[in-house]
Amino acid sequence: MSQDNIETLINLLMLLALVVAIFIWWATKHGGVRGRIAERTRQAAVVQRNETALAEEDDDEGSMARFTHRLARLGDRLPLFDAKYRAKLRTQMVRSGYRSQSAVSVLLAIKFVVGLICAAFAVMLGSHIPMVGGYPAVRGAMMLLVFVVGMILPEYVLAFFASRRRKAMASCLPDALDLLVICTNAGNSLGVSIRRVADELKTICPPLSGEFSLTADELKLSGDSTRALQALADRIDLPSIRALIATLTQSMRYGTPITQALRTLSHTERLAHIVSLEEKAAKLAPKMAVPMMLFILPAVMLIAAGPAVIQLISVFAKK
Repeated sequence: MSQDNIETLINLLMLLALVVAIFIWWATKHGGVRGRIAERTRQAAVVQRNETALAEEDDDEGSMARFTHRLARLGDRLPLFDAKYRAKLRTQMVRSGYRSQSAVSVLLAIKFVVGLICAAFAVMLGSHIPMVGGYPAVRGAMMLLVFVVGMILPEYVLAFFASRRRKAMASCLPDALDLLVICTNAGNSLGVSIRRVADELKTICPPLSGEFSLTADELKLSGDSTRALQALADRIDLPSIRALIATLTQSMRYGTPITQALRTLSHTERLAHIVSLEEKAAKLAPKMAVPMMLFILPAVMLIAAGPAVIQLISVFAKK
């Protein structure tokens, strides 16, 4: 058997050992037979709920919908993640704007697939690492490390998009508060005002418009304004939104005018937004120093000193 075939066999055995280790870890984690039965029952309930939600969608959405459906089914059947971790991911997905029933299952499937792909690349390319690539134990440890890192990467990507979404909503919040002040001054109720603001923000800030629309629907259907507003604060997870919800809740509880409270909060948020813009403008000069030194200063020196250097070279060349 050639050396290349031996290396390929070792790589396949490493990947197989990784899969076997994952399932052995799962079997020992969930408390024996009783724990596995409970876990299977929970997975069956999750699979049934997600398949019911996916069956209600349009069947003509195309290949992307079918691919998402397969990912969701894979994520439902993965035994690596317990209910507590799935609930944590559900909160993160809602804050990122993904409210589908199968969003968590799709994310779990992506985490697992990315981890396996990274582990496979680590096994295949690990033998080319100088000095340590020839040891199977080192490649195995590197495979486990890369597998864990590959499973963590999708969460960081999700957190990045969630942070961008929160920044976009925070930048448009002062305008939304001004619109709320105008609507409440016109005599509209809180639910009608939130709905009107959501309609006006559709082209300016779609994420904030979607959150306000959902809150308006909850206010219309449930009638529990405190719970609906608290759900809005939990979904957006911004200090300014929490201050808005606290102001609205206290105004409704103690009977104080909502308009005056909103006007004060709008003025405060507008000042905070202006201060943040001034802070960014003040940080611009130090940030521009390094690019100027690297890219602009050499060109200026070349233009200024170039003719003199050429003349000196010509003078010394004549001598």
